[in-house]
Amino acid sequence: RGHQNSVVSVAWSPHGDLLASASDLTIRLWDARTFAWVGACIGHDGLVHSVAWAPLGQRLASTSWDRSLRLWDATSRSCLATCTGHTDRVYCVAWDHEGGRLATGSSDDTVRLWDATA
Repeated sequence: RGHQNSVVSVAWSPHGDLLASASDLTIRLWDARTFAWVGACIGHDGLVHSVAWAPLGQRLASTSWDRSLRLWDATSRSCLATCTGHTDRVYCVAWDHEGGRLATGSSDDTVRLWDATA
């Protein structure tokens, strides 16, 4: 149940109970105590390049070579939103300290800010 390609991003959940890893077209979630596979967030159409937990640990953000940012429910692993606007691969994502905004960086030479409350 592991990734099929290089793992390019990992992030601990804020409570330390889960680890998220990004590779392939997926984000995989692992139990931090046993490292057992918990599930996957699937929906990107390109290599997932980064993953980041919201400050409260209820949501995940991911970026991809498909030029999108996706928000995920950490419990159900369902996609809550897909944000587009970059014109090239999106390499990184970061939450603000309150969990209301995200910043993404892309090889289109831009940083974009996103409202995570909508």
